[in-house]
Amino acid sequence: MTKLLFAACCILLLISSLSAQDFQGKAIYESKTTVKMDFGGRNIPEDRKKEMLERMKKAGEKTYALSFNQIESIYKEEVKLEQSTGGAGGRGGMRFGMMGSSGEDYYKNVKEGTYSVKNDLFGKIFLVKDSLPNLAWKMGSETKKIGNYTAFKATAIRTVKRPNMSAIFNRDQNNTEKEFIEKEIEIVAWYSPDIPVNQGPASYWGLPGLILEVNDDITSILCSQIVLNPTERIEIKAPSKGKEVSQAEYDQISKDKMTEMRENGGFGGRRGGGGHGPH
Repeated sequence: MTKLLFAACCILLLISSLSAQDFQGKAIYESKTTVKMDFGGRNIPEDRKKEMLERMKKAGEKTYALSFNQIESIYKEEVKLEQSTGGAGGRGGMRFGMMGSSGEDYYKNVKEGTYSVKNDLFGKIFLVKDSLPNLAWKMGSETKKIGNYTAFKATAIRTVKRPNMSAIFNRDQNNTEKEFIEKEIEIVAWYSPDIPVNQGPASYWGLPGLILEVNDDITSILCSQIVLNPTERIEIKAPSKGKEVSQAEYDQISKDKMTEMRENGGFGGRRGGGGHGPH
């Protein structure tokens, strides 16, 4: 009897393990990023300023799809039609990804503790591969409804580097302002244990349930739709194109580009503007 009970337990554990591997889903997120523009005292016509602010606003409003299982996930932008023709955030201008967001095709493997992300920096593709950031989440008791799911609040402190727009737009060669400003910010996340995966949008993960909403100092990401265990199996593949670099190497390349932009007049500078960079 004991042997039969042990065998039954082993079978149940095996079935449970297989079920966990088969558990899949897809979540749609609406992301909004706001960057405070500082034109560095430059004499830019008001209509040009308005146009640039509008482009930045549109570039910061995006829709993403997170495909996930209990080990892997990939976070991809749902490209809008106007973006494919060189609109705000498209290939025709500065991609908002270089302004501190997650880039494209953000792949996470929580079992291995690694990520890969494709970043387009002024037309050159980089494949950033590194270890997943570990946030020291503080679990709260506060809850709220997000769609049909009960979500729990969690917070964490994170050190980030933000572009210094004043330094970018300042043409003064003697300007000593840093292109990036490092600071600590609070991350506020809402996760649901009803969806038992250690996943979330962009670089976020590490909570006992899918992260449905997350906010930092400039970006808010909110889940608008979830499909669990769709009839058609989801294929999750890590990005593979681009020059492979670590996160630290990519940050340095991005910083060097910022310096180059400032030395050449920033956006709309002596090279004719637009922030297109070399192709």
